Order: sequence, then structure tokens, then C-alpha cells
Amino acid sequence: MTQNSRSDGLVLGAAAVATGLIAGAFYVFACAVMPALARSDDRVYVTVMRDINEVIQNPVFFLGFLGAPLLTAVAAWQARGASHRRWVWAALAASALAFLVTVACNIPLNDALAADGDPTALREEFEDPWVAWNVVRAVLLTVATGLLVKATGSRAPAAG
Repeated sequence: MTQNSRSDGLVLGAAAVATGLIAGAFYVFACAVMPALARSDDRVYVTVMRDINEVIQNPVFFLGFLGAPLLTAVAAWQARGASHRRWVWAALAASALAFLVTVACNIPLNDALAADGDPTALREEFEDPWVAWNVVRAVLLTVATGLLVKATGSRAPAAG
């Protein structure tokens, strides 16, 4: 195994881990956080989501959130000409779409929720679209993770 091959594998593995972590974060929102908050009254719902939107903006989250597509892009560039490139490029497409959904849909909804206003009205405008777009990005990143894992296995040398 060459040094380039080893570092390529490390980048690909890091992309899979980072993407999986962010997929998992969005999955937890879809499966637990948002269903639990759905049981709350409007004021609690808005307050908690505002708090989440504030505290999630931290270096640890941003490292994974921004690192996942960046590492996947580097892995795609490194995979050019390799047999596993199609899996990495497909993962990059899914990851880029998830990033786009977050920037174009979820973040503007978060920003609107931060505005002053009646909690009931704010929640009515926020909840259903945010939950739906979160599921979209969770699915896209889960697919991207699977594709990166497939690429990792596809680049392994044949046994024997």
C-alpha cells in the first residue's frame, strides 16, 4: 500500500465518520427531539428550539457539519481514476444536497423562529417545514454515509 493510498483511505474514513456523526445528529432530532418537543406548549417549544439553535453553533458541531462535506470533497478528488470513485462522488452529491437543504431551508426557519412574536404563530410557521426538511437532510446524510462506507470497502485490496 502506498503512502498516498494510505492517506486517501484515512481521508475517506474520516469523511465517513464525520458524515455519519452529522447524519446521527439529524436522526436524533427526527426520532426523539422533535417528537418530544411536539408534546410541549408553544412557549416551551419556541424557547427550547431557540436555545438549541443557539448552543448548536459551537466549534465541535461546526467541525463535523463543515468537515463532512469538505472531507468528502477531498476524498472524491483523491478517488479520481479509482474504482470506488462513483461511490464517493455519489456521497458528495448527497452531502452537498443535505448542506443545501440546511442552508436554504432549516437555517432560514431557525432565523425566523428567533424573531419576536407570538409563540403560537412562530411555531405554526416553523414546526412542520423544519421537521420535514430535517428528515430530508437526515436521509441524504445517511445515504451519503452508506455510500462512503461502500467506497471504503470497495477500495480494499482483494484477499488471497
